[in-house]
Amino acid sequence: MIPDVQENVLPVEALESLIGQEVGVSSWHLIDQPMIDGFADVTKDHQFIHVDPTAAAKTPFGGTIAHGFLTLSLLSAMGLEAQPKIAGAVMGINYGFDRVRFLSPVKAGARIRGRFTLKNLKSLKPAELDFTWAATVEIEGENRPALSADWLNRFYLKDGST
Repeated sequence: MIPDVQENVLPVEALESLIGQEVGVSSWHLIDQPMIDGFADVTKDHQFIHVDPTAAAKTPFGGTIAHGFLTLSLLSAMGLEAQPKIAGAVMGINYGFDRVRFLSPVKAGARIRGRFTLKNLKSLKPAELDFTWAATVEIEGENRPALSADWLNRFYLKDGST
């Protein structure tokens, strides 16, 4: 049985037993036009497909769509909701991605959520743990996900033991 990761802080040994299992699903997150516009401003990516509803309506998408990198960046928020908390962890960082695929566009007004499967867990140093998550971002009401990625996180432990 997968523990309720919203409530539990798990020791490393318990996490090791979850390798290969889905360990959490986030709540739904609305991707509205103000969020897309804000992301465009921050990244300086004002391509019409993202920020011009009139021009975007004439495309096969029928309206504006979120930047793929916006969807990808929301993994952090979704992961905080859905991934297990690690006993003894004092800090976690994004370490990168082994693979990212943008599979379907996220239309303005859609809701997305993240699903996380623990692919791998390894200790490289006494106080460091590397996690690999199979992350999938679903679009509510759609058959194909928005993205699929192998996401790498590194956690630092306070006691130096794994």
